[in-house]
Amino acid sequence: MSDFTLDFHDTETAFADKSDSQLHEKHRLFKMLNSPLLNTVGSGLAKFALSIGLPVEGLIKKTIFEQFCGGETIEECEKAIAKMHASNIGTILDYSVEGKSSEEDFDRVKNEIMKTIERAKDDPALPFSVFKVTGIAPLGTLERMSAKKKLDAKSQAKCERIHKRIGDICEYAYSVGQPVFIDAEDSWYQDAIDRIATQMMELYNRERAIVYNTLQMYRTDRLEFLKNARRQAQEDGYVLGIKLVRGAYMEKERDRAAEMGYPSPIHETKEATDADFDAAVEYCLKHCGDMSFVAATHNERSAHLLAERMYANEIPNNHPNVHFSQLYGMGDHISYVLAKKGYNVSKYLPYGPVADTMPYLIRRAEENTSTAGQVSRELVLIEAELKRRKQL
Repeated sequence: MSDFTLDFHDTETAFADKSDSQLHEKHRLFKMLNSPLLNTVGSGLAKFALSIGLPVEGLIKKTIFEQFCGGETIEECEKAIAKMHASNIGTILDYSVEGKSSEEDFDRVKNEIMKTIERAKDDPALPFSVFKVTGIAPLGTLERMSAKKKLDAKSQAKCERIHKRIGDICEYAYSVGQPVFIDAEDSWYQDAIDRIATQMMELYNRERAIVYNTLQMYRTDRLEFLKNARRQAQEDGYVLGIKLVRGAYMEKERDRAAEMGYPSPIHETKEATDADFDAAVEYCLKHCGDMSFVAATHNERSAHLLAERMYANEIPNNHPNVHFSQLYGMGDHISYVLAKKGYNVSKYLPYGPVADTMPYLIRRAEENTSTAGQVSRELVLIEAELKRRKQL
């Protein structure tokens, strides 16, 4: 192990493609995001201003939107795609429109997801595509499906349309050979999503992983779910595709469990979540010969551990079944350092109309409180690079 080196404090590599002025702009924004008061007030004001039609979209677009999103359209994302590809980092186009409720809206979102797959096919700069089932399905129907409740005729018709939309997306992805992630959601919708994702893998992952399910490892049942999923894939003769994340809805999950009187589905401590995430990574790496996985993490220790285990087991950095992923605008010290060392790295690049991406942007703004200081860590690294450049 003596020649294994990976320095996530190498800010020169992390911010190599940022000019001094871009870095100063990033610094200003993250300083603002690092203030819980400004954060809360700013998020609330932005939502209110947009809801009553105040002309704040331009301001949002030039600040937080520009930091965390690629643009409002696929065309506007091209600059970010090219820039990341120049540093050997792939792009995952993520149409981040949430909270829709009409069948027409669901069909529109489905059609846009198909366009992201069409754009990505045959382009090594876009190794994966992605979609959220809640972007193309009514929440109530998903919840009833997950609870395995008997569906009336109306709900049954909605259920069939959900299956049709997901089937269309995955069939198209398979037809053009473009791997696609199905993102994880709140636990009370997830069972239906898991079942559909498994059906899609059975259909389309016969030769290689095209469809990937996503596991939120802060859930106490996911490590066992992962092992059962691989056993099922082995028995049924398809390749398992898995994206591992820690989890995104901690407060919501705990609050709902308390309110409705059932045990919280997520771990009580961050340490238990970390242990399950790392155990899942170890398990996937051990079986990377017959399954494909993505470690989607901003946690330096987890990223380092996976790279270290690959080295120890003589698994090449660019093994086709092992991938790292982060969000655009965050975790650059992990993404760019790993990419420079030849690992498979990609970043989620959200896009969509400014008003429609607000839920996503507010989650990013709240990272500081919900993930114990992710924004603070980003700020420390930006300041270190500004000092290195004698700009601070």
